Amino acid sequence: MRTIEPYHWSPADVARIDAGSAAAPLIGSNAVAPPVAGLDLWDHWPVLEEDGAIARIAGGTMVIALSAPMAGDPEERHALARLRLFHTRDDGWRDLGNLLPDGFSPGSREWAGSATVDPRHDRLTLHFTAAGFRGEAEPSFAQRIFMTSAALVASGPAPTLSGWTAPAETVTPDGAIYETDMAGGGAAGTIKAFRDPFIWRDPADGVDYLLFTASRAEAASRWNGLVGLARREGADWSLQRPLVDATGLNNELERPHIIVVADRRYLFWSTQAKVFAEGGPAGPTGLYGLVADDIAGPWCPLNGSGLVFANPPAAPFQAYSWQVLKDGSVWSFADLVGLSHPPVDTAEARAHFGGAPAPILQLRFDGERVMLIQPRS
Repeated sequence: MRTIEPYHWSPADVARIDAGSAAAPLIGSNAVAPPVAGLDLWDHWPVLEEDGAIARIAGGTMVIALSAPMAGDPEERHALARLRLFHTRDDGWRDLGNLLPDGFSPGSREWAGSATVDPRHDRLTLHFTAAGFRGEAEPSFAQRIFMTSAALVASGPAPTLSGWTAPAETVTPDGAIYETDMAGGGAAGTIKAFRDPFIWRDPADGVDYLLFTASRAEAASRWNGLVGLARREGADWSLQRPLVDATGLNNELERPHIIVVADRRYLFWSTQAKVFAEGGPAGPTGLYGLVADDIAGPWCPLNGSGLVFANPPAAPFQAYSWQVLKDGSVWSFADLVGLSHPPVDTAEARAHFGGAPAPILQLRFDGERVMLIQPRS
């Protein structure tokens, strides 16, 4: 394997953004339906086959989401998050409860990751973020990446999981490239990262990689976001150089993932307008990406700037945490729907927070150009 050449996502890239020409359609309030009364859901993802296709299990799709009881302030959900399992079919969503047993996670809460099933559909492997530490008095910003697996039975009306293996920490930050101190605080532009593991198998050689959201160690700027990378070597994982370095530009490149289209690697991530560096060009909240013929690069920003599409100017906070799937469909959750400005208080935030899956979108790929086609229902 050639040495990874990180792409430096730069202010010059962002300055080329024309957000108005790449805006998602407005989400109507009637297009958002929480699957479970009393629960906020966000950052959901489908269980995938090892080749990245959506796994068809028990006549439907297994979906994992972050969940929390609805609170007066929707931002409180991050300190309460649990992974929750659903089974979706044409007739709707079936709630299967918390994915992991109580007291199982090494953290005080569970944040985003990814999951795959083996070819026989009898075992599920989960990569997830353990935030904080089990039993801590106050939620901390510590983030660790773990893997666990369970037996899957898909012969009944809904899938069941049992016998989770002890969580194994797959990779840890090294302090040289990847920041070890997550205690940046809670304000925009300060949160540091080692989270959002996404498992991806390169069809060129069958090698497994983990992509993750990270922060550059010893960076000159506090805006030091990375798309991190690890490579499976036998039973172990080894840290690699990052795929994307946004030092000096952006602090959080969230939920990174790769799909392959026409034998090209398309790398995507989500970011928010509020985490771009002060005093420089800032992109809108949206889906961003690069393309390359090989995971080692060289990478090229999609559409000249990296922006694939943004939330519409009339509703700049309406959706977030986009995931592009192998068929070009794009999943996300409904955030602050129908709000043109930051919420003035928690009551306004609660009134507009969707806390549910957003309408699915669809992309069209044309080499270094990737464009939104239309919403899908």
